[in-house]
Amino acid sequence: MKTAHWQAIIFDFDGVVVESGNIKTQAFGNLYRTYGETVMTAVMQYHSANGGMSRYQKFHYFQQHLLKKPPLTPDEEQLLDQRFSELVVEAVIASETVPGAAELIRKEAARIPLFIASGTPEAELKTIVMRRGLAPYFTAVRGSPTPKQMLIADILSSHALSPERVLMIGDALIDYQSAQANKIAFLGRVRPGDDNPFPAEVNTLPDLSPLLT
Repeated sequence: MKTAHWQAIIFDFDGVVVESGNIKTQAFGNLYRTYGETVMTAVMQYHSANGGMSRYQKFHYFQQHLLKKPPLTPDEEQLLDQRFSELVVEAVIASETVPGAAELIRKEAARIPLFIASGTPEAELKTIVMRRGLAPYFTAVRGSPTPKQMLIADILSSHALSPERVLMIGDALIDYQSAQANKIAFLGRVRPGDDNPFPAEVNTLPDLSPLLT
């Protein structure tokens, strides 16, 4: 797939720009470790199966469906968020870049506007992007709690982009579904060795290097 056709590219972040998926899986496990091995394993499996979903939605799901407790209060949610952030931010900043991602971003940013739409909390995401030296290349960096489908819609409307000329690159089914809902093209990144979460008709790549040719 050539990138010359596109008027803009929207990137998911974890698993597309940086190899941070395992970092966050382990962080979720550590966060719920005190509830025992069964809960911890279920938490990690749910996170892996629901890539791109905001951590807040996951916290509420775990609270009610795994821990069988009353809904989280705002204070409890904030505490979980803070603890999770402490577990992941520095590790994500230090994580490997997906092969080809940095080169593609630098190349395309000189030609078209680039965006990030991620399930990571927006303020945290902006810190990570800035500290990795990527902020100058992106027109906007968007994250949760706004749902991904709405993030994409906001990007399209705020920057007067034609959906048929916009590409999204993501690694989770929710990325594909959000792209479909906004009628933009989609390209899936499936890390070698991982299960492909996408329907058979979705074009996928093992990393972003092929887009540089």
